[in-house]
Amino acid sequence: DFVLANPPFNDSDWGGDRLREDARWEYGVPPAGNANFAWVQHFIHHLSPTGMAGFVLANGSMSSNQSGEGDIRKAIVEADLVDCMVAMPGQLFYSTPIPVCLWFLARDKGNKRQRDRRGQALFIDARKLGKLIDRTHRDLTDEDVACIASTYHAWRGDKDADKYENIPGFCKGATRDEIAAHGFVLTPGPYVGAAEVEDDAESFEEKMKRLSGTLHEQRAEATKLDAIITTNLKGLGYG
Repeated sequence: DFVLANPPFNDSDWGGDRLREDARWEYGVPPAGNANFAWVQHFIHHLSPTGMAGFVLANGSMSSNQSGEGDIRKAIVEADLVDCMVAMPGQLFYSTPIPVCLWFLARDKGNKRQRDRRGQALFIDARKLGKLIDRTHRDLTDEDVACIASTYHAWRGDKDADKYENIPGFCKGATRDEIAAHGFVLTPGPYVGAAEVEDDAESFEEKMKRLSGTLHEQRAEATKLDAIITTNLKGLGYG
């Protein structure tokens, strides 16, 4: 009924050349040099008719077209299995700084527990969430996790969840036709778009005047600093 997994990313030594005829490859034979879509299809194969899976994968799994991976991803989308894709920020792991993504798959999007989501998928761009706890590591706060989770539950139509709304730059519910129009790429960016920029009510003329003033001040400081350096160099017998 449920799969929760964090498989090794981009595993090239998984014995794929010996598993060309495996029954799990319903949506296409995964390349021998990368196990990402072997894992994806392994999870799908073991789901019940109403089962759901959530797992972590490398970002390349969302867009790669190498060695038939794009065809496998297309077949999975066309089978209406993709429920939600989440792009995560980098530096979340201690073993690697690379950003990752979360895949959520559902065998039955039309079940009566939530609203009918057949022919749809949710995209969440969470790359800007989290905060650096040191120079190389980032943590998601409880509020960040709640934001992602509540967005997903709202889109699913779960009981007691808030009403779902698309938020530019963060989340978008897309149809299979939209996904097909993007070449079956599952990276959230093309779907959620850019965040709306608030109008600061500053006119172009005012902004240029402010920027020009700042530039003039910086040039004056640079001239003053250059004069101090020249004086010090002369005092040391240079110039």
